[in-house]
Amino acid sequence: MLHVRSIWNGAISFGLVSIPIKLVNATESHSISFRQIHTEDGGRIRYRKYCDLEDREVTSAEIGKGYEDADGTIIPITDDDLSHLPLPTARTIEIVAFVPADRIDPLQMDAAYYLAAGGAPAAKPYTLLREALKRSNKVAIAKYALRGRERLGMLRVVDEAIAMHGLLWPDEVRAPSGVAPDVDVTVNAKELDLADALMDTLGEVELSDLHDEYREALEEVIAAKAAGESIPDAPAPASGGKVLDLMAALEKSVRAAQESRGEGSPAREGDVSEGAVPEEDSAEEAQVRRLPQRKSARTAPKQTAGKKSTSTATKKTAAKKTTASAGKSTTKSAQGTKKTAAKKTVAVKKTTAAKSAAKSVAKKATPRKRSA
Repeated sequence: MLHVRSIWNGAISFGLVSIPIKLVNATESHSISFRQIHTEDGGRIRYRKYCDLEDREVTSAEIGKGYEDADGTIIPITDDDLSHLPLPTARTIEIVAFVPADRIDPLQMDAAYYLAAGGAPAAKPYTLLREALKRSNKVAIAKYALRGRERLGMLRVVDEAIAMHGLLWPDEVRAPSGVAPDVDVTVNAKELDLADALMDTLGEVELSDLHDEYREALEEVIAAKAAGESIPDAPAPASGGKVLDLMAALEKSVRAAQESRGEGSPAREGDVSEGAVPEEDSAEEAQVRRLPQRKSARTAPKQTAGKKSTSTATKKTAAKKTTASAGKSTTKSAQGTKKTAAKKTVAVKKTTAAKSAAKSVAKKATPRKRSA
């Protein structure tokens, strides 16, 4: 059980079953906060609460609540006024439904809490609800009251505990109208193939390996200032390269990702896709930054057969190899022809010489006729 102070005590209402619980924060912030100071002497800057009508500072006991109407009129609201509001969920997390988890839009997600069993008597009903949620593969939708207003929540199982996510009410989530580009844009298959190749090259990551580099650097600065040491130098900004168009940006991103992970030999810098816009004719340029070296090796990207994402450099290399092979074959063939012709010439010369020698011998062997 977490040794953290509970922020709310109540019960889960599960039909006629009541489960005493304590509400505990499930998250914590590690961000570094600053105080406002007077730069001349380092004194703290504080805010005092003044009354506009009396122009004097007032104490916390004199401060209450008020609602400002559209015309600027302030309507006082007392705690007694609020106590008469019908809030059946004031100390109860009332489960109203069970739905599949994919029915919940992540945009509705708010703060997260753990629900801790409130003592030994709550162990059995707590476990019953947890195991029922596991077996159903559903989440529970509940209503509860916290900090003076009714809220919506979602209960789910995390390890062996029940967690509750505060949910925004559906009418609190804005529609994304006017956010997407309002111009007609066509994305071709090759661009999608390159985007897919970039996604495969980047691969997956363990979320536990990610950390807040800015906060770590800020902690080093604070520690150096406290120790009277010089502030460590800031890391050099990542170098960016100007590219010609979206296709070139995608290709260059894939090459950079492959280089950073030591996968194969990258294509040449000058090789870009067909139809690239010349630099002087480019209406706008994209910025591509070289990806940093990852700590751990990832799985090599999937090889997709039949896709059009083969780089132009690979095609050129294959063409050069084919031309070189053809050249070598032609040279060998010509050399073979020359050797054969030379052999035939030697053979003809030898045959002619042999015939001439044979004739000479025959002449010498033939006897001359004697005269009478």
